[in-house]
Amino acid sequence: MSWAALEERVALVTGGSRGIGRAIAVELARAGARVVFTYRASPEAAEETAELAREAGAEARPALCDAGDYAATEALVGEIQSEFGRLDIAVNNAGVTRDQLILRMKPEDFDHVIATNLRGAWNVCRCVARPMLKRRWGRIVNLSSVVVGMGNPGQSNYAASKGGIEALTRTLAKELGGRGITVNAVAPGFIDTEMTAELPENTREGLIGQIPGGRLGTAGDVAGSVRFLASEQAGYITGQVLAVNGGLDT
Repeated sequence: MSWAALEERVALVTGGSRGIGRAIAVELARAGARVVFTYRASPEAAEETAELAREAGAEARPALCDAGDYAATEALVGEIQSEFGRLDIAVNNAGVTRDQLILRMKPEDFDHVIATNLRGAWNVCRCVARPMLKRRWGRIVNLSSVVVGMGNPGQSNYAASKGGIEALTRTLAKELGGRGITVNAVAPGFIDTEMTAELPENTREGLIGQIPGGRLGTAGDVAGSVRFLASEQAGYITGQVLAVNGGLDT
């Protein structure tokens, strides 16, 4: 078996239409997994991800679904079970930001971020746990963030949601570990995305100056880490948070 091969596996990736989610969906497809990924807007972008995943050599399709909606998530997991007869891997990548300093942040902005980022991950974990338990094999990978360790002004809602993700990860690892299911998190650092590309050059250089690795991370760096944690080779790793941050001291 090749490194981190995922042939015959079926994966669900939330928020897979662009950025890190797209890179994860394509990387899992490249490893041989059949991939279903969710999106909430832009069917055109979702279809682009699907095409890239298919070009990587595996079956892939988008699914319009809000992970923060439990009923919709449960229905999607049921569809995947009916279509493929199994669901082996779940990657909780979907997330939003509504940044603002706490005195200016509206309660509904806090609630929305928690509902999407943390409750959405919990929804998926609960829905996929049963089929994974029945097969006595499963991989759950949750996306956290460097802000959990270092904090970030204006992101009290986002940091709280990602801190909750890490606590959820450790707890579910203990609940599910006895049945061949691993639960881990990946915490990206500063990643080269559309958002960081728009930063002034001196700001980008300042960020890079904090990173021993000497560069911003890429979506591919994150996707490769997720692929490993989803594989057979990572079967004795659970309840961990893998920092993908170039050595940034948080």
